[in-house]
Amino acid sequence: MKKATLAVAVLAASTSAAWAQSSVTLYGIVDAAARYTTNTNPGQSDKQLIPGGLSQSRLGVNVTEDMGGGLKALVNMEHRFNSDNGTVAAADFWRQAWVGLQSSEFGQIRLGRQYNILFDIYTSTYASFRYSPYIEAYKPEIGMSAGARQDNMVKYLGQFGNVYGEIQLSAGEGNSQNKSEGFLLRYSDGTYGFGGAYLQVTDTAGKKVKATTIGGSYTSGPLYVNLSWAENKFDTGSLLQAAYTSGLLNAQSALNAAGSSVAKREMLMGGVTYQLTPQFNIGAHYWHATQTHQLASLPGKSKADFFAAVADYAFSKRTDAYLEVDYTKFSGAVAFQNGATKRGGAMVGVRHRF
Repeated sequence: MKKATLAVAVLAASTSAAWAQSSVTLYGIVDAAARYTTNTNPGQSDKQLIPGGLSQSRLGVNVTEDMGGGLKALVNMEHRFNSDNGTVAAADFWRQAWVGLQSSEFGQIRLGRQYNILFDIYTSTYASFRYSPYIEAYKPEIGMSAGARQDNMVKYLGQFGNVYGEIQLSAGEGNSQNKSEGFLLRYSDGTYGFGGAYLQVTDTAGKKVKATTIGGSYTSGPLYVNLSWAENKFDTGSLLQAAYTSGLLNAQSALNAAGSSVAKREMLMGGVTYQLTPQFNIGAHYWHATQTHQLASLPGKSKADFFAAVADYAFSKRTDAYLEVDYTKFSGAVAFQNGATKRGGAMVGVRHRF
């Protein structure tokens, strides 16, 4: 009996030690906003409660296991949902689902569905706003990121002093349109940050989309300034044109024309954020896009101008409220889905992060 009791005690102690080496973190964001949008239909405007103003609502799990010797195992699973009605935000329940290994000396390897290198550099090196890398309800720059995520990906991430890099590879695997290869490189010393990225995605017909971006940012006390440039080039007949040019504003708009007619899209982006007080931030951002068409029947280039300004007040380290206004103007062969070429918007919302 004593031997059995001792064995149970040893097992319990070893189990506790094993759990002590591993941590599981539940995290999330719940964001909702009341939004007013003009020209949603000819002569009409919309008043909505939208499920994400600054951020898309999400629930995620991070797992870290310290295996000793500077080596860790990592897991991330992240689900996105609509806070206005509780429905799933996308067809894929897990917007991220990957497992990886991290070495204190050599960096990380991640395997699975995850953000691509374009999204990573847009939201880190020259994010549009300091307090939120982009506006979920109004995000032209994310429309340049080749879908923001790729399936079947192997990604390497390494930090060497002030220099950081990533390499991305993903297999097409049969009918998947996500065969890709790319890299990013950036430098950041806390004040200056600059870098660039290149990603090539190939469809099942062998047609390619080539995306390039470069830019930088400057941070000094309460001031944050960023400037960047991006380009997407499409092979004629690319099966990915519909997915990558269907809209820059959550499917509210179509910066495309006559179906698969896009040869090239460029975007110049710049903005400034200023922290007036520890709780109160204001920011503004401007995006200018040009689109070259493949069809001779269309104008050589179409243009789009986007502008947004945000005031954000933090009630605490986890809860903030915000006011946002935006304006969009199209010219050439592109327009909103209802034919309008101009649209304004405004929203007020609350976001909680845990």
